[in-house]
Amino acid sequence: MYNLNPKTFWLIVLAGGIISFLVGYFISKHNTEKQHKLAGDRSKHIVEQAQKEAGNLRKEVELEAKDLKLKLRAEFEEETKETRQELKELEKRLMQREENLDRKVDLLDGKEKELVQKEGEINKIKERMGSQEEELNRVLAEEKQKLQRAAGMSSEEAKRLLLERMKEEVKQEAAVIIKKVEDETKETADKKARDIISLAIQRYSAEHTVESTVSVVSLPNDEMKGRIIGREGRNIRALEIATGVDIIVDDTPEAVTISSFDIVRREVTRRTLEKLIEDGRIHPGRIEELVEKVKKEMEVHIREEGEKAAFDINIHGLHPEIIRLLGRLKYRTSYGQNSLQHSKEVAYIMGVMAGEMHLDFNLAKRIGLLHDIGKAISHEVEGTHAKIGSDLARKYNESEAVIHSIEAHHEDIEPNSIMAVLVMAADTISATRPGARRETLETYVKRLEKLESIAEGFKGVEKSFAIQAGREIRVIVQPDKINDLQSISLARDITKKVEENLEYPGQIKVTVIRETRAVEYAK
Repeated sequence: MYNLNPKTFWLIVLAGGIISFLVGYFISKHNTEKQHKLAGDRSKHIVEQAQKEAGNLRKEVELEAKDLKLKLRAEFEEETKETRQELKELEKRLMQREENLDRKVDLLDGKEKELVQKEGEINKIKERMGSQEEELNRVLAEEKQKLQRAAGMSSEEAKRLLLERMKEEVKQEAAVIIKKVEDETKETADKKARDIISLAIQRYSAEHTVESTVSVVSLPNDEMKGRIIGREGRNIRALEIATGVDIIVDDTPEAVTISSFDIVRREVTRRTLEKLIEDGRIHPGRIEELVEKVKKEMEVHIREEGEKAAFDINIHGLHPEIIRLLGRLKYRTSYGQNSLQHSKEVAYIMGVMAGEMHLDFNLAKRIGLLHDIGKAISHEVEGTHAKIGSDLARKYNESEAVIHSIEAHHEDIEPNSIMAVLVMAADTISATRPGARRETLETYVKRLEKLESIAEGFKGVEKSFAIQAGREIRVIVQPDKINDLQSISLARDITKKVEENLEYPGQIKVTVIRETRAVEYAK
């Protein structure tokens, strides 16, 4: 080893330390620059990734914005479409109202023209009466002078004579004018009435309502007929006794026929048979049990039918018993026409006519729906269905207008309101429309002819007229052969003979008319 002095040794150590420091410094600087470069690259990568994600996010936002835009546009177009449809409907209603107003304006114009024309006629009459008054004054003066010269009458006597003569002439002319105005008024009223009735018929269209008096029950097989008949016919006898109908078991395949003019009994039997077939247990005890059960169900069904009818016509506040009686009308017919359907038709038609005449629309429909309510119990209570119906309406607190209209709709009493006349017209329209009732024209005419011939077969009868579709016959007698007391006896005799020789529904009113006329001829 070299033997170094301490100074040299420390210089070498110092130089080594400096070199080590410099080497470390440069190595550290190199590492630091490398880390900065890596950090720069990483940050650049992060920025690029962030930009890429931002671009993707922007695209997603743009797509969502486009979808939202399309959705909003579709919703807007749908709302616009609905709004356009509502506007079209509103425009249609406005056009209809405008047409109605045009018709009313035309009607008012026509009435105004009529009034102007009548005013012109009145002015002409006034002018004519003015000229006649001048003529009267002139004639009066001449007559006064002539009478004074010829007869030596006083002025007062001549004046009285002339006034009496002119009074008669004015009376005659006034009677002619009044007759002319009455004829014109009657013609206008008849035309308006025809228009209203035609409109009511046009606005109400109904199906044919003729109903059959039989019901057919389908069977699963022909073996079921033997089970329905039972041993020695005990099942079918028990069913007929319990329901009061005729059950016809014939050669018709897989069917039996129920015959009865009572629709309620027929419906009870039909439902009972269907339940028996479904249940499979068919014996007299089970039959009686099911008949009683079905009768209770029918009571509920009848009330529901009454409520449905009131709801259909939009009539409120009816007594529960009236509702039940309305339901019973569904199982009542007149010449095959269902009474409940007929009552609903009359209500609709009356409503239309009342609306055209600016009357109480709801009251008219109420009267129409209830006008035949008496038919629900007419087979249980004596009297006409109109009288029974009015009593029921009075019992269940209906208004006097409803009560009177029901009682007067077949002229049992004199109608004293426009509603009573309207229900008569609506009742006739519903009953006489084609297909409404079963009776043919030939049978109807023969029945009326026979009714008239029975009345005319009595001594002292001059002429008879069957009116009100055969519900009433008016007999005119010779007053010199039949006195007042004999008229009463004749009405009773005609009634008895009609009951013995004629078949008819309901009842027939016999009215004997006897009058004395004094006739003279002016020559």
